[in-house]
Amino acid sequence: MLSTIERRHEIVLLTEKHGNVAVKQLAEQFQISTVTIRHDLNELHKLGLIVRSRGGAVPSNRLTKELSIKEKHKENYKTKLLLGKAVADLIQDGDAIILDSGTTTELVAQNLIEKQNLTVMTNGLNIANELSRTDNCDVYISGGKLRRKSMSFYGSQAEQKLKLYNFNKVILAVDGIDLSSGISTHHEPEANFNRAMCDSAEQIIVVTDSSKFGRRSLHAILPLKAIDILVTDTGISQEFRDELETLSVTLIMVEQG
Repeated sequence: MLSTIERRHEIVLLTEKHGNVAVKQLAEQFQISTVTIRHDLNELHKLGLIVRSRGGAVPSNRLTKELSIKEKHKENYKTKLLLGKAVADLIQDGDAIILDSGTTTELVAQNLIEKQNLTVMTNGLNIANELSRTDNCDVYISGGKLRRKSMSFYGSQAEQKLKLYNFNKVILAVDGIDLSSGISTHHEPEANFNRAMCDSAEQIIVVTDSSKFGRRSLHAILPLKAIDILVTDTGISQEFRDELETLSVTLIMVEQG
């Protein structure tokens, strides 16, 4: 039998897939009482992951849909080019960094080619491939199991390996960023690994385009106050700008492409 967390995760996925779900249908599928299902739906509604409807639930428009890495390459590409350069400008020769998987971070990697004496650990197969084009960078792969949809590695062994290192900076890409729930991603093991990355670095740099703001994915990574520097574009709302200033998060913005 699934745990409560696993069951609720499945409910969110079913809601997204079918457009709506019914209490009776879910109770039969998971072989539990309708009372328990209603409690699940109420809790997921409070988190903003679904919207309760009469007799069931419908998808939340605040919940991000996970795209494949091929789809992500096409999304907001011009803005991501500017973000990649802006983040690379924060990296100094000789830095030891962790570079998260993703298409925006791949563009960061492209802008690191001319840097000198870098040490980069990454969980992204695409990132390692990009950095293989230069002799100025020592590249380490985190190891673990490959998740093909995101071309990223994850796993408890990889998390343990990170504890043996000390990095100057971690550059983290996210799928959602929300005032109340912070930064989040779609895959629970990746969220766990992202937190391990942050624990191993002196400075946390988050990069994401403004389309991710006001959205949340299923698995929380960190609260906003844990971020040192946030690199995004000018499309974010004044509400977010004010909150980030209150939290003393350094905000760097590029023009929206």
